[in-house]
Amino acid sequence: MDLTKNSTPLTGSFSDILKSGILPLGIIILVAMMVLPLPVFLLDVFFVSNILISLVILMVAMHTFRPLDFSSFPNLLLIATVLRLALNVASTRVVLGQGHTGNDAAGQIIEAFGNFIVAGNYAVGIFVFIILVIINLVVITKGAGRVSEVSARFTLDAMPGKQMAIDADLNAGVLTAEEATNRRAEIAQEADFYGSMDGASKFVKGDAIASILILAINIIGGLIIGISQYDLPVSTAAENYVLLSIGDGLVAQIPSLLLAISTAIIVTRVSSKQDMASHIGDQLSISKAWIPVSAVLLLIGFVPGMPNLLFIAAAVVAAAAGFLSRRVERKREVEVDDENNDSSIEEDSDSDQLRLEDITDYSPVSVQLGYGLVEMVDDDTGGPLVERITGIRKQVSKALGFIIPAVRIRDDLTLSSNQYRIRIGQTIVGDDVIYPDRKLAIPGDDTNIKLDGIEVKDPSFRMDATWILPSQQNEAEEKGYVVVAPESVLATHLSQIFYKHSGKLIGQDDVQTLLDNLSQTAPSLVESLIPKLVPLHNLTGVLRELLSERVPISDLRIILESLAGLVGKNLSVIDTAEAIRPSLAGLLIQQVAPLNKALPVITFNSELEHMLIKMAKQNGEEGLVLDNELATKLISNISDLNQKLVSEGNAAVLVVSPNIRRQISGIIRQHVEDLIVLSFTELPDNRKINVVATIDGGSQ
Repeated sequence: MDLTKNSTPLTGSFSDILKSGILPLGIIILVAMMVLPLPVFLLDVFFVSNILISLVILMVAMHTFRPLDFSSFPNLLLIATVLRLALNVASTRVVLGQGHTGNDAAGQIIEAFGNFIVAGNYAVGIFVFIILVIINLVVITKGAGRVSEVSARFTLDAMPGKQMAIDADLNAGVLTAEEATNRRAEIAQEADFYGSMDGASKFVKGDAIASILILAINIIGGLIIGISQYDLPVSTAAENYVLLSIGDGLVAQIPSLLLAISTAIIVTRVSSKQDMASHIGDQLSISKAWIPVSAVLLLIGFVPGMPNLLFIAAAVVAAAAGFLSRRVERKREVEVDDENNDSSIEEDSDSDQLRLEDITDYSPVSVQLGYGLVEMVDDDTGGPLVERITGIRKQVSKALGFIIPAVRIRDDLTLSSNQYRIRIGQTIVGDDVIYPDRKLAIPGDDTNIKLDGIEVKDPSFRMDATWILPSQQNEAEEKGYVVVAPESVLATHLSQIFYKHSGKLIGQDDVQTLLDNLSQTAPSLVESLIPKLVPLHNLTGVLRELLSERVPISDLRIILESLAGLVGKNLSVIDTAEAIRPSLAGLLIQQVAPLNKALPVITFNSELEHMLIKMAKQNGEEGLVLDNELATKLISNISDLNQKLVSEGNAAVLVVSPNIRRQISGIIRQHVEDLIVLSFTELPDNRKINVVATIDGGSQ
């Protein structure tokens, strides 16, 4: 049998020793001190221990980097307060019971503190004690309590936002599940800590009030007991009991003051990578601050009637501090210059070498700006472009059902001054010119009046537009123009790129993040399907196909349930996406028409429909192949019709037979990007249909 299995070795850590015996035993002793009489010697030992504990807590509080590093402070504050109150009870018993015997009745500590403060004048001792209590109660404790209360309130109010930020980072793949769990635990711990500190500050306040009452009880009770029970003269009773009471109060009040200071330091501590002394020292070591101080003190030192030598000495000290601070600043500047020189030397030495970082860019989306557009992303000048792009990302991500990757913005000297370029990976997908000192005026439906400016095509919708001066905005709006800021023009163009190329923006990592999120609410569905029956890359391919036709994937549960019903049919990725579409058609349709309105649709006439179906069957696996003449007429009619509807503020979907939907969509998408093509099977039974146009292949 191993007899040492549950024993604590002497070489264990201090925390292990505390847990094993000292702390539980100490709590029991605290309770016993309030009930059982203590010998005078033990009373002295406990008073010294109380001061020691208070000093240790104060030093630890000063050397923490952030408040949570001392998360056990509320517990220690409670224990130290209970210890001090238990000592007050024990010392009061001794003072009232043995005070008639002399000043040494309550031990050496109380006698020494009493003689040192009183020094033959009891009134001075009482007033000094009251001043210490006022400083503790009114200044330090009240301020610390208010800071604790506000910190606790703000921390609790900020918790939902912090948790939402963690969830967003988790969904975006910035954090792992373990890191997110640790972040949430830290936020909960922070809220618990400040809540505990709000309550712990009340301990200190109550202790200060109790010390005043205990002092009054000891003085009044001691005088009554000494005069009535032991027949002491009034002067002798006052000498004994007042000295002992003041000494007892001071012995308890000094540790209380130290703990109050510790509390104030903890609750006012700002998280940093330095302790308090280093933090304050770095921020006060500014030479420009010390030199004016030295000058002012020197001027006061020459004023007649002032203690000239003291002020001049203080001015010299301030000047010395400024000189030393300046030396430190110069040393830091030299270090920075050396680092810059080293980096430049390294760059020069490697100038003849080509690094992989110089020719690769793995950013999913990037925007390159000419030098004239850089101010649009400059925080110092209030550049609004980054904020606009962030808003566009959130909007498109919400609409499509996955997080659009972050956009990398950088300058490119190869571009003209006002030119920008949008890339998906390394492929250029957008390119245009905007004017940061102008605004884009887009004419309304009934606007025929032209404005003075730079006539262009709107980069998003290729509509006629004019870049005007800001001073022309009121005139343009009065004439029916819609005026758009340059950053909004770029952001809108970027949003169209997001929708058009959304299938290229989602990868396997993004899909895995979506699955991890869904597994929290539907774990069985995810575990049974992915990757056992459907590999992750196949699911990614299906989602890409859906997104390429602007089908949102926000309802991933429906997608997986539909996939489960298709397992075993050996369908290709394209055919699988086509089979899933009917279950997601509602997400597409609601983008065109609200639920309470009829869905506007465009159809082919029966003759054209049957001809296209027949051609698709004849071509077999090649699908629908149109001759140039028919394709040109068909695309022209559809494009003209769609443009007419858009100009009227209407939108419609093209509805065709399921046999040719995919082929027709592929042909049309190359020329009319924003037209949605549905099959008859994708139309819901509960929606009213309004046929706005019929196309016959010749004219609509």
